[in-house]
Amino acid sequence: MTELVVVGAGTMGAWTALQALRRGRTVALLDAYGPGHTRASSGGETRISRASHGPDAFYARWSRDARLEWLAFGDEIGQRLFVETGVAWFANRPDGFEAASLATLRELGIPVEQLTPEDAAARWPQVRVDDLAFVGLEPEAGLLLARRSIAALAGHVARLGGTVEVAAARAGRASGRRLLELELGDGTRLAGDEFVFACGPWLPMLFPEIAGDLVRVTKQDVVFIGPTAGDTRFDTTSLPCWIDFDASFYGIPGVDGRAFKIAPDEYGEQFEPTSGERLVDAESIRLVRNYLERRFPDLADGPVVETRVCQYATTPDTNFVIDRHPDFDNVWLVGGGSGHAFKHGPAIGRYVVELLDGRQPDADERRFRLDRPRDAAATGAGARRRIDEQFRATR
Repeated sequence: MTELVVVGAGTMGAWTALQALRRGRTVALLDAYGPGHTRASSGGETRISRASHGPDAFYARWSRDARLEWLAFGDEIGQRLFVETGVAWFANRPDGFEAASLATLRELGIPVEQLTPEDAAARWPQVRVDDLAFVGLEPEAGLLLARRSIAALAGHVARLGGTVEVAAARAGRASGRRLLELELGDGTRLAGDEFVFACGPWLPMLFPEIAGDLVRVTKQDVVFIGPTAGDTRFDTTSLPCWIDFDASFYGIPGVDGRAFKIAPDEYGEQFEPTSGERLVDAESIRLVRNYLERRFPDLADGPVVETRVCQYATTPDTNFVIDRHPDFDNVWLVGGGSGHAFKHGPAIGRYVVELLDGRQPDADERRFRLDRPRDAAATGAGARRRIDEQFRATR
């Protein structure tokens, strides 16, 4: 019998599987569509890795620890997964989120710079910054090659003796406070000693009574703008990743032949991740162009060369869900990535395995509990019907 079955091969699930294997467990890693698939919150080419979280030192420490593990994993398998572009924070106010982040990072000894608008303009003349209070820079932050990373993690799990399978799964038979097995989409069953459900936007659908009003799934549009021929000012050789917190935009410079990535960061409409059409809204394109005209004027008239629809699975307080199922001693729910989980993957996986080994959450980690304030607008209505329909469709 497999000691640990992990459902969901995104950053949370894949890293949990790898960390468990490293600690000697036998592991099966399942994903309904395969690691790094198009519908996944961990799909797509890139994700930002940064330590700034305002005054919250906990996530800053987790991010830095995870960064080291991402780098070590890339070295271990001989692949480039992390690109150290730096991350620039466009501070519209002298006393906002960015200022709080700078103070926290300095207290923790994490490298950070505060640039005047004049200094930032001299460093990145392709960016208009004259309306900003300052620019914060994390020089050791950057981007993760997301899809490549997930594929590498799943491949390494298999090389280390784990089982990686494309299969839809949900809780099956139970005895008392123990889940005995999963029911797979083809009608077969898979037994295990312990189970981790790290299903991203599908978590509130699989467990609507528990997570349906805690995790809200929203549609998030991403746009790629093509620069003019020969213009390298908007790729990783010339520009850092950037975040404009107050304006609710972020972006990633071109990497590996991809164009300049920019995304509105306001929460989109509620989204069904299985059957939802992944078509970017015209309003998102309009908002992107308006922002480019203000901040990256030389890209304002550039063509949209690619679009992508992802989703956030967000909790009301934007903290993750990492907790034991209230009805089962051997089932753990891991999710609520809230748009910032990818970079934390190694730390999340390590923490989950420590919980499996008997660790008790400390004061900071209690933020991940299931029994915290709920959001009545979250995904939940009709969730059981939808998950039943999806299982019937896979048979």
